[in-house]
Amino acid sequence: MAIVAGIDLGGTAVNFTLLDSTSGRFLIDGLCEHPALSTHGPDVCLRQIATGLEGAALKAGLPVGDIVAIGLDTPGPASAEGVLSAKGSTNFAHPAWAGFDLRGQLAERLQRRVVYLNDGNAAALWGHNAVFGKDGASSISVIIGTGTGGGLVVDGRMVTGRNGFGGEVGHVLIPWRSIEGLEDIRPQCNCGRVGDLESLCSLTGIRQTLLPHFLTQYPGHPLHGVDVASAATKVRGLADGGDAMSREIFRVQARALGLFFDQMVNLFDPDGFLIGGGALEASPAFRDWFVAEVRAAMPVQREEQAARIEHMPDGDTAGARGAALEAVRVFGV
Repeated sequence: MAIVAGIDLGGTAVNFTLLDSTSGRFLIDGLCEHPALSTHGPDVCLRQIATGLEGAALKAGLPVGDIVAIGLDTPGPASAEGVLSAKGSTNFAHPAWAGFDLRGQLAERLQRRVVYLNDGNAAALWGHNAVFGKDGASSISVIIGTGTGGGLVVDGRMVTGRNGFGGEVGHVLIPWRSIEGLEDIRPQCNCGRVGDLESLCSLTGIRQTLLPHFLTQYPGHPLHGVDVASAATKVRGLADGGDAMSREIFRVQARALGLFFDQMVNLFDPDGFLIGGGALEASPAFRDWFVAEVRAAMPVQREEQAARIEHMPDGDTAGARGAALEAVRVFGV
């Protein structure tokens, strides 16, 4: 067996998977998490990754020495080579992370080849392979969480762009004023843009824009008086339970996503779309309702352009699995 590790490094936890590249079989089912301690800086965090990798190998019943290559993914901003932005990152706020060569330093510490992907790109790659197969197809993925990530796979290859910023789907501008009820708002994204997908279709968009907007229309709602950051995290559960205001918030998010998908149909004509992230970690009935709202937002297409829309499979482990697949491709193991 040629064993490849996938490592999905977040701000608070790191998730591992192991792939037998010969058979294509993943050797760990579900989450294999370990604390990341990224707030303690690079040295502590890299030690955590090394310790967690040993634990993953033990869980799979393999010597850690059998791991021949590694795929690493993290939130950005970072270069295509895995160098974190010198201006800092929400998930890597310790000052020592600024401009840190995460890929290179991890390769040196683990004495193995490491390839780097943005976490949205990694999840998109796994979802594409799981739904559409490895060869030839094209897909666009949107991962809805605190922000909005995702990725583009064209003819089976991830589009990363010249500097690694390809597939930043969250920062594509959409015609938000065409969504009923939003004509008079100004959705601001943390990136500085007004009216991009993330400004509406994310937990941050709920907290900063949608929840304050809709609370004015529901004066007796139980979220009145609740700290807005805490209240925003409750909206998905309330929407899943049928709460009218929370459904309106998610209707807006679905409509924003539908407008984005419409642009992508006319730009890329992909085989289909994948939607993942915490926003859809809900009941099947809610997911079906949300996808129906996305479809309803898309202008009428030619019959042959009708979009296939799927839920991202294995959402919690998608990043680590996609990173492992990229290592197999890049290193030919």
